[in-house]
Amino acid sequence: MKKFSGGLILVSLFVLLLLRYGMLENPLAEMSLRSPFSQNNSQHLHWVATGVDEPVVPNPKNESEIISTGSLMSHLPIPQNLSAEELRSLQTWKNMIHLVNHSEGLPQAVEAVKEAVTAWEGLMASIEDERLSRSGNGSKSKKLKEKQCPYSVIRMNASEFSDGDFRFKIPCGLVQGSSLTVVGTPEGLLGNFKIDLVGTALPGEQDPPIILHYNVRLHGDKITENPVIVQNTWTLANDWGPEERCPSPNPDNNKKVDDLNQCSKVVGEDDNQIFASKLSSNASTQNLSKGEGAKHRRYFPFKQGYLAISTLRIGSEGIQMSVNGKHISSFAFREALEPWLVNEVRILGDIKLLSILASGLPTSEDSEHVIDLELLKSAPLPIHKGVDLFVGVFSTANNFKQRMAVRRTWMQYPDVRSGVAAVRFFVGLHKNQLVNEELWNEARTYGDIQLMPFVDYYSLITLKTVAICIYGTNIVSAKYVMKTDDDAFVRIDEVLASLNRTNVIHGLLYGRITKDDIPNRNPDSKWYISVEEWPGQRYPPWAHGPGYVVSQDIANAVYTQHEKGQLKMFKLEDVAMGIWTDDMKNLGMDVKYVNDGRILIEGCEEGYLVAHYQQPRQMLCLWQKLQDTNRAKCCGD
Repeated sequence: MKKFSGGLILVSLFVLLLLRYGMLENPLAEMSLRSPFSQNNSQHLHWVATGVDEPVVPNPKNESEIISTGSLMSHLPIPQNLSAEELRSLQTWKNMIHLVNHSEGLPQAVEAVKEAVTAWEGLMASIEDERLSRSGNGSKSKKLKEKQCPYSVIRMNASEFSDGDFRFKIPCGLVQGSSLTVVGTPEGLLGNFKIDLVGTALPGEQDPPIILHYNVRLHGDKITENPVIVQNTWTLANDWGPEERCPSPNPDNNKKVDDLNQCSKVVGEDDNQIFASKLSSNASTQNLSKGEGAKHRRYFPFKQGYLAISTLRIGSEGIQMSVNGKHISSFAFREALEPWLVNEVRILGDIKLLSILASGLPTSEDSEHVIDLELLKSAPLPIHKGVDLFVGVFSTANNFKQRMAVRRTWMQYPDVRSGVAAVRFFVGLHKNQLVNEELWNEARTYGDIQLMPFVDYYSLITLKTVAICIYGTNIVSAKYVMKTDDDAFVRIDEVLASLNRTNVIHGLLYGRITKDDIPNRNPDSKWYISVEEWPGQRYPPWAHGPGYVVSQDIANAVYTQHEKGQLKMFKLEDVAMGIWTDDMKNLGMDVKYVNDGRILIEGCEEGYLVAHYQQPRQMLCLWQKLQDTNRAKCCGD
């Protein structure tokens, strides 16, 4: 009887092991594990279940369904009881119906407007609640005071992490520089675990998208018997994307993300060779090869029973993972799955968690504690007031710090303060209501934000380009219209001086001009362009996005042609401007291309006109250098 019991236990353990193994490597099982993620299901995940049918996944929407963006826009009205400060942020809003009505060729345009309807209704309801609260007691309530997005969130109670299904809220999304640090020990039968960065479900969807699925399989899977990290994404519409494995079965295809390997070359290498290469003594190496340490073992950053400190860091191109201080893998952002969408981290599996910390989170400044508030506010511009230069800045809702850095630096140029030049941020709505509330307060405080009636996706930035042309010609009458980004440092005085030196006021495209460029046909690239999107072998001349300028006639033609539905929409906005100007040239406009190599695509060089990819602290440093030396010197020079 004892032998029978012992055998039964062994068989049970073996079956359990097989079940766990299959669930962690099978994509269909991955889906079945996701069913508890439904917003309507509060039950914790059970790793092993018997007699349970696979969950029914709702069918994606009918692709043939025709949705009128005009009718959607009717659900985005401007309330009549807004203050003058609030209305300033909606000056371009009423013109945006034309933008979304003629958005063919831009992925997710209709979906982004649908999501904006939900976000706008929530924001307007919140504004009304705030108004009632203030009228009731004459001051902000405690609840309003607590709205601000926190800089960091930490959980350290290990007893909360014991059920194998841990959820960690990210209040206001992630931005470049944000990081998530997970401290824990893989244990249990297999030691397999997952870290999922989860977004917000679309209206009507049960399951939210997974921006990053980071799956650690310590005992391999059907493809390999060795430990492996599998990275992927998931959406209801597209299911699982292509897997990225570390170590990769095709190491020659080890692409770069933020200049770091998709998979570190040390992962999967012979542990003894790695150790031996670090030894300076040949004798020590020979002794190692003869001893017990010569047993073949491949390096892998996670090991069952050993504590690991894992950090996911958001870069400009993707997400970087380091373990115990060593870079292990990288994952490039995929279209429509961007870090600002993340609102929850989910950790599942055989890992004993000790703590989890999210830091570098987007947070706005409390205007009550901003000493130089009046200096940072933008002076209102009368309708149709002429300016020499209008600068439209691309920004996303939770990029609070980047906008504050711009306000404290190059928006303080005398030409901007005096009204010779005007600067406005163009920002789409967010799916997170707290972020929208913070954005709204920021807009009415500083008066320099133009809200867009769609949720911000990278694939829709071309709509912002058209919106900038609308503002630069219809709201203010600008001699020149410039587009830039919120992580670009712009020398406004030198831009104006350079434009004056060109002495071209009609048909001008000024910037870092690229000619004879070819479309990126790599489907894995963020800048992938299909033959359907652009059948040509080459692009017309175009100016890079960190900073280009067009004359008023080009900006006005962009708007009027788009209003008539005659403008070809293209998801790479800077290339799109080149396409549009080329079309204008073919229609008889005398277009002049002026190249300026001082507009830097990335980084900083002495003598720059525009320095790109500058974080807030770098912005402040560059500004201080200009004040101290009156020269365009980079930080570190």
